[in-house]
Parts: sequence; structure tokens; C-alpha cells
Amino acid sequence: MHEILSKLPIVHSAKQGKVRDIYDLGTELLIVTSDRISAFDVVFPNLIPDKGKILNQISLYFFENTRHIIQNHLLSADVSEYPRELKPYREYLEGRSMLVKKTRVIPFECIVRGYISGSAWAEYKKTNTVGGMLMPEELQESQKFPNPLFTPSTKADDGHDENISYREMLHRMDERLAVQIRNKSIELYNYGHDLLLKHSIALADTKFEFGSIKGEIFLIDEVLTPDSSRFWDVESYEIGKIPLSFDKQYIRDFLTQRGWDRQPPAPRLPEEVIQKTRDKYLQIFQTITGKDKV
Repeated sequence: MHEILSKLPIVHSAKQGKVRDIYDLGTELLIVTSDRISAFDVVFPNLIPDKGKILNQISLYFFENTRHIIQNHLLSADVSEYPRELKPYREYLEGRSMLVKKTRVIPFECIVRGYISGSAWAEYKKTNTVGGMLMPEELQESQKFPNPLFTPSTKADDGHDENISYREMLHRMDERLAVQIRNKSIELYNYGHDLLLKHSIALADTKFEFGSIKGEIFLIDEVLTPDSSRFWDVESYEIGKIPLSFDKQYIRDFLTQRGWDRQPPAPRLPEEVIQKTRDKYLQIFQTITGKDKV
């Protein structure tokens, strides 16, 4: 379908990312979320059924419910409101696409961590730091920080993103803008954490992306999805251990246990892993949106 949509007369250019396909319609973008899955920045040959719809609809939920914190790029997710040239592809676009404002993307992933896990835990074990910031001694894996930490990374279209310190981010961009997106990222994290905790889910960490239009900042891309976040089951949470998760950490753990070197080409995933991943994504979708089906 990407090849078909990219050739439409209204499409100025098309880009296929790891998970999302982006079509430039002039003053607007059409973003279509596929069922592809990536881990360690490598795309896998398998598809996860309904994954694109799940991610898209979780993002839509949070775009609609975080406008009191920051404006976002969403224009519509109703295919009947899309340009008429896209109407013949309604069946494919329904549920997995959104029409958004075109922004100038700020080239950083804005990661907020409420608990020490993943790459933050790996860094801490080596240097006693997280995001370049010195941490207290004797922290344990999965331990909650007194306050959420902002640990940005560079945004890479291909290859691996680079974790950098907030101080380095300040050197690379306008300081006023850096402070603004850091503060908004933490505010968005706190909103998501408090909301999910009511459903016995701990938001361990997540990432946000931002764009600008004439100096105004917009929240873009995806928001609080299982591709961009670690969701932990509160009932299984225990300091010093890795809790049960509802995100693609399950796939990361599966690959790590089997000794994959994280280099392309990615191996095929067993059917059992595909189904279990879908179940985890669907469960967090249902918890967040209150809907039974995508």
C-alpha cells in the first residue's frame, strides 16, 4: 500500500520509517502506522497484527487528552475529512492513520524516566550516572527516582540514536527551547504516570517528540504508546527485579536471551512471540482507552 499511496498526485514526497509511513501533502502530513515492529533500531520481517491501529489509537487518545498541557499536530483521524484522493483507501487508512500539521521536527527524542531500567540501568552500573547525571550509590534495578529524570537522545532516521546529557542538548540548540521541551516532557510524563497508576500500571519511562511552526512548539509523532514507553504491572513490581511489562520489552528480552547481536538482518520471530506481543499491546490499549476492540 505504501507504494500506491506514495504515487498519488497529492503526495509531494513519501518516507517509510521503522514503523510509520509519512506522506507530505503540502501543508499537511498523512501519517500511517504500520504493523511493523522494531527492536534495538532494527525492523523485523514479521508483522504484529493490529499493532498499527493500537499505536495510532493510543496516540490519538493522548493527543486529545493532553491539550491542556501542550498543543499538538493532530488535525483529524476521520478518513471522511481527508483529501478526496485518499477516500478510495479508506479501508486501509481507517484506525491506523492521522492527518497532521507539518512542523519543523526538533531532532531530539525527549526521554523521561521515572524508574531506573533499560539503558539507564546499564549506564548506572558502569558510571554511577544516568543521562550523564551523577546518581546516589546503591540504587537497585527498577527503583523509582525521587523525581522524573529528563535524559534526551539524538533522533536518527537510520541506525542508532545517541544518548546525550541535558547539558549537551543545551549546547546543541536554543536554551529557551530546550528548557521548554524538557519541562513539557516531564509534565506529560507525570500526567501519564498518574493516569495509568489508577489502572495498576506504572509508567517506567517514555519518550516524546516535538516540532515547531513559526516559533510555536507542538507535540508530534506518538504519545505514551507501548513502542515508546515501558508499562509495568504494579502488582508484579518489586525493586531489584524487572516487572511484568505491557510493551515491546518482551521482544527485547526474548532476543537478548537468544544472543542476537542486534545487527541487521533481524531474525524472524516465532508465532508464539508475535501473539504474546499482540496480546500485551492490546491489553494496554484496552486499559488506556476503555475500548474492547481496535
